Amino acid sequence: MIRFYAPDIANDPRLPEMESGHCVRVLRHREGDIIEVVDGKGRLYKCIIAEVRPKAVLLDIIESVIQPDPWPQNITVAVAPTKNIDRMEWMIEKLTEIGINRFVPVKCDHSERKELKIERIEKIAVSAMKQSLKASLPLLEPVTPLRQFVQSLPDSLRNRYICYCNDDMYDRRTLTESYTSNNDSVVLIGPEGDFSPEEVTFAVSHGFIPVSLGPCRLRTETAAIVAADTIHILSSISKK
Repeated sequence: MIRFYAPDIANDPRLPEMESGHCVRVLRHREGDIIEVVDGKGRLYKCIIAEVRPKAVLLDIIESVIQPDPWPQNITVAVAPTKNIDRMEWMIEKLTEIGINRFVPVKCDHSERKELKIERIEKIAVSAMKQSLKASLPLLEPVTPLRQFVQSLPDSLRNRYICYCNDDMYDRRTLTESYTSNNDSVVLIGPEGDFSPEEVTFAVSHGFIPVSLGPCRLRTETAAIVAADTIHILSSISKK
């Protein structure tokens, strides 16, 4: 079943204008049809279409249930935005499908893109959330300076990983070897020009573990997806 997104459905049981148009004009739903709606906060609603208006579909909620994330820990991916915005949008789509809790675009010393339109990114994330049958939308943060982001993390968070290419600074193990299961995780992915040595040193001094994602050099967006998926795989193995 195709799902719809209505972030305020608990207080205002209707579909937003764009979702309403898709529901009625594209999918040809009519009054009396049963549809599924998610609020992006982890709750799934089963609804009956009560009334079709020109810019809104009014709903009667039959049932609401919490749909927990299918992974046990919070996953934050912090990435320097790519110069090519299409690659960035593709990455957001895939990270949402794979499953993360928070996405933070970080501004680095070698960043070529300093700004990001969160509204556009959110639309892509919403579409990916619905397509992958999730009820939770990743928290999408504004562009944040790298050092500010690092300093904002709570002291209790131990799974901190920084992925970079320079082999001369620190001994690195793979993320697979370094990962500690059943803990909230943060992964830092640098820009196309990699993190500067000063940034790596700063992150390590704040508890980040230098890691590699394998012997091959990956694009920024590929590295983010590999890191997130690796955490999912290792977490699922630890539960067996």
